[in-house]
Amino acid sequence: MMTLPASMQVFERGWLSANNILFMDEQQTALVDSGYLTHAPQTLALIQQALGARKLDLLVNTHLHSDHCGGNALLQAHYGCRTLIPVADTAAVAAWDEDALSYTATGQQCQRFGFDASLQHGDSLQLGGMEWQVLSAPGHDPHSMILFCPQEAILISADALWENGFGVIFPELEGESGFAEQGAILQVIRELRPRIVIPGHGAVFSDVDTALARAESRLDYLQADPRRNARNALKVMLAFILLEQRQLTLQQVFSQLGHTRVFTSSSRLLGVTVDELIPQIAKELVAAGAARLDGDLLINAR
Repeated sequence: MMTLPASMQVFERGWLSANNILFMDEQQTALVDSGYLTHAPQTLALIQQALGARKLDLLVNTHLHSDHCGGNALLQAHYGCRTLIPVADTAAVAAWDEDALSYTATGQQCQRFGFDASLQHGDSLQLGGMEWQVLSAPGHDPHSMILFCPQEAILISADALWENGFGVIFPELEGESGFAEQGAILQVIRELRPRIVIPGHGAVFSDVDTALARAESRLDYLQADPRRNARNALKVMLAFILLEQRQLTLQQVFSQLGHTRVFTSSSRLLGVTVDELIPQIAKELVAAGAARLDGDLLINAR
């Protein structure tokens, strides 16, 4: 039976904002991941409603893609909460290096935030009266962490495992290793044997073996031809800004994404110019039912 402990609450958000996991016990309140910047007021409202008169004591980020930490600044301003981020990102956050933090590379927004301490592989956290192991989970993001509670066999998997796949393998777009790391973390999850998985996006699920089989099949498909990963990355990036802005002309897509590092590196990998790629990717989103085209205007269909 898929039952979470009473000290945990999951806010399933969608694809623009990552899921938020709230912990409340007598000693501490804590939140894992804070969603995207444009949803930050909604994130705050959800937390306020759940906490009532209590304050948020601790904020934890599994990784620093903008859809997981975009609410950090507002939550810090409102609650003064202590914040933990992956250790490999501390220098970039301290200097607020948006290139190193991927925001420039993906054309996404994130308001500057600070941190109090870091997370690294092998650490242990007390959340909701339970002990959680911090495990490194490179692949989608080389600095990402996942959290596992052996006592309850619950995994907070971030974007390492969803019910139907996993996050874009970004390192491979720029000639760095990511497929092998993604395969390794799927094997780690298999060995952990979680009872319940709370993914970064999508519903909480318990049929973990089936999800792992789907993810491994997906990884084999992408690894067989890295150009597939590149096209998928571009569709994800375009779908993301379309979710946020609802509609864009193809020229606006070019202005916002055409010069980003992810688009230019993917175009080189695909052997197609960005000018040619943008209409192609737009048509692929339309074919997938995620958008519709009205002349030169691309409109969100979700």
